Amino acid sequence: MTTFIRNAWYVAAWSGEVARTLFKRRILDQPVVLYRKEDGTPVALIDRCAHKLLPLSMGQLVGDNVQCGYHGLEFDCSGKCVRVPGQAMVPPKAAVRSFPVVERYNAIWIWMGDAALADPQKIHRILRYDEPGWSVIDGRYQRHLADYLNIAENLQDPAHTTFAHRSTIGNPAASEVPVKVEQDGEHVVSWRWTNDAPPPPIDRKIGGFSGMTDRCQFYNYFAPCVARVDVVTMEAGQEHTEENMDRGLRAYSYKFLTPETATTTHFFWLHVRNFGAGDTALEAALIAGLDQTFDEDNAICSALQREQEATGVRQYAFLAIDAGPSRVRRLLEQMAAAEAGTDHQPKETA
Repeated sequence: MTTFIRNAWYVAAWSGEVARTLFKRRILDQPVVLYRKEDGTPVALIDRCAHKLLPLSMGQLVGDNVQCGYHGLEFDCSGKCVRVPGQAMVPPKAAVRSFPVVERYNAIWIWMGDAALADPQKIHRILRYDEPGWSVIDGRYQRHLADYLNIAENLQDPAHTTFAHRSTIGNPAASEVPVKVEQDGEHVVSWRWTNDAPPPPIDRKIGGFSGMTDRCQFYNYFAPCVARVDVVTMEAGQEHTEENMDRGLRAYSYKFLTPETATTTHFFWLHVRNFGAGDTALEAALIAGLDQTFDEDNAICSALQREQEATGVRQYAFLAIDAGPSRVRRLLEQMAAAEAGTDHQPKETA
């Protein structure tokens, strides 16, 4: 069984990717075409004409309608065929599926499941977004050559950072600190405090720390597709209150995982921070460093994917540090199985 969970909001694209042109992207192994209406509202349709299945993305926009590039059939924003050149009657089956979309946080979110369940209130809330004193980096995208389950496990695994990210976020002082794990419904969090230790290179550079620090990493996973790593670096010896943490370096690093296929994933990332507002050089360095970090994750997860496919085995041995990653995978598999057993599966059109 493919572990796709359709009744959820996924990031389909950053807002700047979708304009008055036809933009295609494969999501949950379905071809989707996105565009904007003349008033700027985003639209998403199945990228497959109801006639002979030519991708609609090979056509063009006619006002707010998509015109197929093969025989000129036109489909409105709801997916209804409104024109067939050369005949007055539109066949009843000449319709394509439309998907609910919402634009929020400079991203276009799509619901691939039962449209009747698409409640915009269920879109994940991004902490501190647009709040005074907090800066946002968004619009970042990578294509990862791994199953989103492997990526989800990686994003729930603080232990790997010491070894996989030596030149960026890795901190050797944390390697022996045990990881704690908690789960509340569809939210899993793994975390650890590394106290009275030298800061990692990136924090030393940005924060100017000269002495020992306390550093926390909270790896949150909100099933099925949102990861948030809360990172705080503060001078050692302080009480770990919200107020003191806000006085240190604090960032919320978001990753939105949108499965492309069973073995590839759209990896969107967004970063909210309380330091370096207006510092363009710092922002460029952060972007470069985070892109490098996520490239390193991509290399690791892609290699895992290849070996898993070659052997048919996910892993041979289990370690204590696997508690968080294993919970996330189990949760996603349970959610997919539960959804497959309901009647809330979309009927394919075109």
